[in-house]
Amino acid sequence: MYRERASRLPGAVVWTSVPSGNGQGRVLPDGCMDLLWHDGRLLVAGPDTRAHLTGGPPSTWAGIRFHPGTAPALLGVPAHELRDRRVDLAELWPAAAVRRVTARVDAADDPAHGLEDVALRRAAETAPPDPLLGRLVTALGAGRPVAATADELGVGARQLHRRSLAAFGYGPKTLARILRMRRALALARAGVPLAETAARAGYADQPHLARDVRSLAGVPLGELLARGQRSEQVHPVSVRVEDDGVPLPPDRVPRLQLDTAPGPGHLREQGVDLRGTVAP
Repeated sequence: MYRERASRLPGAVVWTSVPSGNGQGRVLPDGCMDLLWHDGRLLVAGPDTRAHLTGGPPSTWAGIRFHPGTAPALLGVPAHELRDRRVDLAELWPAAAVRRVTARVDAADDPAHGLEDVALRRAAETAPPDPLLGRLVTALGAGRPVAATADELGVGARQLHRRSLAAFGYGPKTLARILRMRRALALARAGVPLAETAARAGYADQPHLARDVRSLAGVPLGELLARGQRSEQVHPVSVRVEDDGVPLPPDRVPRLQLDTAPGPGHLREQGVDLRGTVAP
């Protein structure tokens, strides 16, 4: 069973996963990083550039998923150092600090609540997120070209690339590619024909969509849609389900049936609420 809710930390999501059986989950890139709890251990899930496969015996996971670009400042490590990695928090923080934080999470009534409290404390002690990065995520999530976005933000290509590496773990072109895939999957799962999905999501054509999804997800597009697999949740900034070019209001976004898979809060799904809220 998987549950999630909006965090008190702006833009973040708090989740808990108790998988119901053995099997493999496929976590798709989404531009986010997570602070995880599992069996008394704290870990960090870095930004993915390809699908991450999960598996093993069923066990409880909890986490807080940070808004894209905000985790590095809170965790004190550049995102590119954690790209495509899952690491123990003890590799990033002093041992004494990790023991204190772990004890705080373990003492909470729910590990997810404990993680959220840790994140809120860290946020109170650090500078607020760089607004430029938030504007970048919004623009790329809406399909704006990287070069045009850089001009609109008033930064050069090299500076934008450096800041993106530290914040997201990769350059703006990779971030744009990942968010474009998320838009395409949202449209396809909403029933939009694939040729139209490709055009609306910003691909040259349907074969371009298929190649890009296979490269990022590790499986063909048709198989991905048939199995309904995806990562934790589709972050709101990376999805714009539209009708004739107009974003759909939340109550018109399709809701599909959810199934869980083992792993750090990630899902094997037959479907999810494309707004990022688990369908009942």
